[in-house]
Amino acid sequence: MIPDNAPRFFGGTDHVESWFVRANDPAAPRALWLKATILTRADGSSLAQAWCSVFDADRTAGFRHDVPLAEASFVSGAVGLESEVGPLRLGLDPAGGRATGELASGAGRVGWDLSWARVPGALGDPMCLLPSRRLVDARLPRNKLLTPVPVATFEGRLSWGEETWDLADWVGMQGHNWGDAHSPEYAWGQCVFLDGGGAPAGVVEGASGRIELGSRLSPLLSMLVVRHGGREHRFDRVVDLWRQRPELAFPRWSLGMRGRDGEATLEMMARPEAMVCLGYRNPDRSLSHCLNSKTARVRLEVRPRDGAAFELTSEHGGALEFLQTEPEPRVQPVV
Repeated sequence: MIPDNAPRFFGGTDHVESWFVRANDPAAPRALWLKATILTRADGSSLAQAWCSVFDADRTAGFRHDVPLAEASFVSGAVGLESEVGPLRLGLDPAGGRATGELASGAGRVGWDLSWARVPGALGDPMCLLPSRRLVDARLPRNKLLTPVPVATFEGRLSWGEETWDLADWVGMQGHNWGDAHSPEYAWGQCVFLDGGGAPAGVVEGASGRIELGSRLSPLLSMLVVRHGGREHRFDRVVDLWRQRPELAFPRWSLGMRGRDGEATLEMMARPEAMVCLGYRNPDRSLSHCLNSKTARVRLEVRPRDGAAFELTSEHGGALEFLQTEPEPRVQPVV
C-alpha cells in the first residue's frame, strides 16, 4: 500500500495536490492552517505554493508564496514526506510531524515553529472517507482525500505581527488530497471534539460535493465518518442519494445521513468575517474560490443502529470550507 502522504503527482499530467495541517486553541476561537500545494499541467508548466492562514475571532489573515515546482522539494520515504516550498518546511510521518517557516504580505508577517503528535489509539488512526481503501489510488473517483492524522496534539509557537502564540495543548489534524483538478463544488468539514478536561474524545469528518459527468454536474454526493466512544460510525455509501440530505447554504453546511450504522446529522456554521478566501488555480487555468473557516461552530447527532444516541458540540473548533467558482464578497481574498 502506498503511504498516505506519498506524492501522487507525475510530470506532464494535469494534477493538483495538497498537504495541510490545522491546529486549534481549545480555549478560544484561534487557529492556524498550513498548506503545501502543487499544480502541474499536461503542457509541462507547474508550480508549488506555501500557504498560511491565521484566525483570531473576527481577525484573520492569509499568506501565500509561489515557486516553480522545480525549486520545491517533495521527498517521500518509506512512511513519511519531507517537503520544502519556499520558506515552508513540512515534515510528515504516521506519528505526527513538524513545520517551520515565515511568510510576509500586505497582511503583515507570520512565522511558525511547531510539531504535533498523533493521538494514540483508534481515535488517531488514519481515516479514509471513501467506502474502500482500494479506491484511494484507483482511476475513479478523480478526487481523493485521506486524513493520515485525524486527531493530533500540538506544541510550539506562532508569531503574528507583534504577537506570539504558545501552541501547547492545541488540537488538530493533518490531511492530504489530490486529483486532476479541483472539484467543481463542495463543502468539507472536520472537527475534533473535547471532553470536560480538554482531551480529544471524538472526531467527525465529512464532505458533500459534485463531480463532472461529461458536460454536466452530478447531484451532491456525501460521505461522513464519526469516531466516538471506541467505535467508528461510517456513512460512506456515496451513491445512495436517498440516504443523504446535504444542504450547502454558505456560510452553513448541514448533512443528514442514513446507513448500515444508523443515522447522523451534522451542522456546521461559520461567520464570513472570520474566514479567508484562497484562490485555487486549476490545470485549465480557471480559478476556484476556497472559503475557509477554522473556527466554525459544530453540532453532531448520531443515532447508532445498535447503541445509545449521542450528541457532540464545539463552539469554535470546526474546520469548514466551501469551494465554488464565484467569489464571495463577504470574505477577504488571499492574494
